[in-house]
Amino acid sequence: MTDATPPERLRTLLDQHDPLAMPTVFDGLSARLAEQAGFEAVFTSGFGIAASTLGMPDMGLLTMRENVDRVDAIDNAVDVPVIADMDTGYGSALNVRRTVTEAIDAGVAGLIIEDQEWPKKCGHMDEKRVVTPAEGRRRIAAAADVRDETGRNVVIVGRTDAREPHGLDEAIERGRAYAAAGADVVFVEAPASRAELERIATEIDARTFANVVADGKTPELGADELGDIGFDVVAHTLPALFAATEAMRDAYETLAAEGTSESLSGVSFEAFEEIVGAPALREQELRYAEDGRSSVPDDGS
Repeated sequence: MTDATPPERLRTLLDQHDPLAMPTVFDGLSARLAEQAGFEAVFTSGFGIAASTLGMPDMGLLTMRENVDRVDAIDNAVDVPVIADMDTGYGSALNVRRTVTEAIDAGVAGLIIEDQEWPKKCGHMDEKRVVTPAEGRRRIAAAADVRDETGRNVVIVGRTDAREPHGLDEAIERGRAYAAAGADVVFVEAPASRAELERIATEIDARTFANVVADGKTPELGADELGDIGFDVVAHTLPALFAATEAMRDAYETLAAEGTSESLSGVSFEAFEEIVGAPALREQELRYAEDGRSSVPDDGS
């Protein structure tokens, strides 16, 4: 831990790494696991939060309050800086201002605002619709105003989903405009080839963000290769969510079929307690116990 604020720490990481690689997370547990694996920053997945909170797809069903509450829990679970996917900002420029304010209050180091129409969709789905370039600029300008007025210097990632409905040329133009409106990083979603990735990194004179989605539209290149192309931030999205989903489905199907969990593999109870920080909490509780004994059970009950 340092005295630097989360945005200051994130900006330092951006200066130090070429690129800054991070995974997406969707709850406190996944964030802790990412941090324990050695990642220096994490990026929240709207896709993953919608799935894990609602059990539903990323199609504009998650509300601002639900998203911010989960982002707040994620930020509280880890020490590393958190970049939060704040969708479209949930309305007009005034809604964007409130969304950014709520995210800053939740402790984020950075946040993403995109230019889709509401209800938005996952960036790697088809038939997306985007607002006008002017409305997209207003959203970024509103977010930048809150950043500047609060003095919190949160990192703003301006995302455009124009590639699929309008082509790469317009997506690049929007990316440039969003940088001019105040975005610190530009995120062109769902480029379809290495050549398109190279154009984005070369033709946008700002830090750029690459989002690699498992089985998505963008080539699944590694962080080092994307850094060589010229990207400053690389997020690998959904592998942990998909792996966890497969493991949970198999566990439930096995339990339903066999009536026991004996054949299942997984971390031990003790290992899980270490992951979620139970030993440290027991030590804290002992400081306040009248008889010097913890009241937190250590047998799983």
